Amino acid sequence: MSQIITPPFTDPEQAARKVQMAEDLWNTRDAERVAAAYAEDCVWRNRVEFFTGRAAIVEFLRRKWTRELDYRLKKELWGFRGNRMAVKFQYEWHDDSGQWFRSYGNELWEFAPSGLMQRREASINDLPIRVEDRVLLS
Repeated sequence: MSQIITPPFTDPEQAARKVQMAEDLWNTRDAERVAAAYAEDCVWRNRVEFFTGRAAIVEFLRRKWTRELDYRLKKELWGFRGNRMAVKFQYEWHDDSGQWFRSYGNELWEFAPSGLMQRREASINDLPIRVEDRVLLS
């Protein structure tokens, strides 16, 4: 991220900026750049996958964006306190057969004093959609 925002998070505008920066970063679909926003020993839960470490994050994201084509994400701050944030999100993507999906979810974020994320827990559900029902256009 170009500007590090560090905890504690006390200002709604600052917290919303942190979320927007994460959204912008994820929309690059650049696994290495995205992973750089996470601590070296960051702990992740993504759906039913559990893993630790920046290298595992890069591997996961590469695999994700190989399957989830033309990925487009929108995040929204749900709440914040201290070094934690809750975020809701939706993203759209299609698989290699051309079937589009909208994925909805919630994330719990915990940050190190450096501003890097040290824990991410994501719950996500996928909804098949028609291409004409897309709302998150690139």
